[in-house]
Amino acid sequence: MQSKIPSPFSLSILLSLVAAFAALVIARPEATPLFDYLPQLADYWETGFWELLEFSMQMMLILILGHALALSVTANALLQRLVQLPRNGAQAVLLVGSLSICFGLINWGFGLIGGALLARKMGEQAQKRGMTFNYPLMVASAYSCMLVWHGGLSGSAPLKVAESNHFLVDKMGVIPVSQTLFSPLNLAATGGSLVLLSLFMWLLAKRSTTTSTLSYVATADVPVAAEKGIDYRLWFGRAVGLTILLIFLSKSWRLQTPAFDLLNLNYINGMLFGLGLLAHGTINRYVLAVETAMKDGTGILLQFPLYAGIMGIVKYSGLMAWLTEGMLQWANAENFGVITLISAAFVNLFVPSGGGQWAVQGPLVIDAALHLGVPLPKAVMALAYGDQLTNMLQPFWALPLLAITGAKAGEIFRYTALLCLAGFLIFAAVLWWM
Repeated sequence: MQSKIPSPFSLSILLSLVAAFAALVIARPEATPLFDYLPQLADYWETGFWELLEFSMQMMLILILGHALALSVTANALLQRLVQLPRNGAQAVLLVGSLSICFGLINWGFGLIGGALLARKMGEQAQKRGMTFNYPLMVASAYSCMLVWHGGLSGSAPLKVAESNHFLVDKMGVIPVSQTLFSPLNLAATGGSLVLLSLFMWLLAKRSTTTSTLSYVATADVPVAAEKGIDYRLWFGRAVGLTILLIFLSKSWRLQTPAFDLLNLNYINGMLFGLGLLAHGTINRYVLAVETAMKDGTGILLQFPLYAGIMGIVKYSGLMAWLTEGMLQWANAENFGVITLISAAFVNLFVPSGGGQWAVQGPLVIDAALHLGVPLPKAVMALAYGDQLTNMLQPFWALPLLAITGAKAGEIFRYTALLCLAGFLIFAAVLWWM
């Protein structure tokens, strides 16, 4: 069964072919012959292939710097204490799931890697203590951070529209995170997700009688070097980290701007950089941690251009406009949030990047929101919720998690599919009633 499931890289290629075929069938102008349109599709794909280089770098830094922070001695010591707490497999899943969601709300890269490390260490501890536990479910619960991340502090779309020079500023202005990430709508959705998804995972674990066996040896510990020199001095590494951190923390004071209004992708990455150096202490240990993080992020790095190529096809062929407008024609002021949620969830299967999807689908959603009189912050968050929802069905972001835990995508899919359904009910309810 496992051998029949395509790898995430192969899946990205298959999705590219599906997008190209859909564009041929749906978006090709009637007056354009088939063989004349194929070179146009190739141009669309090539244009998209290189279009997300800046955003890809921002996303890779969030992943790598968040991963490196999770590999620090400080974070590792905390994880070791946490895995001692559960008394049975259900409690272990509850702890992994709820903490992974909290980590993901802080930063999606930290949540993804921190949750993976927590799941691995929890599995090892459960096996040592002879617990009955379901390891695939435990890993799926760690991946639940990607079901809530876009409503957290590293959410791409809310952070992008908070920038003074974002590409839709002339149409919608600047929307600070106080109106998106810290709005009553998102606080309800986020709080509800934390409580209800954690409870749901606990109930699934209670019904499970599987005893898993971990047959691999995985380690993410960064070795301690006894060398001498400035790269190995705690005072130097921590001084650099503290300086970087203070530069970003003082930006609010220097610009006389509320701190929440400064949160964007670059600000988050700068903070992670400083925190990582502080947590590791020395330059050497931090570089080694980043090298480990880069290795686990290789699969994502390779797939970014492929999904950017898919984005180019659906964007420039008009396929995205056809899809979004087709769904939004059923929308009104009352159901707009739910319709946008569904359309964004579908698009995310082909463009599994929050910022990339916002770049392609955002203008259409904002146009519709302006036409229907829907508050723009709600439109942004509806798209964000849809984008994160089908991460549970799309293995793109699971690559580092699978590498760290040793689990297979096919093993966790049935559980992440259930989480996707539960998440849809939560987000749809919030968008409908608020």
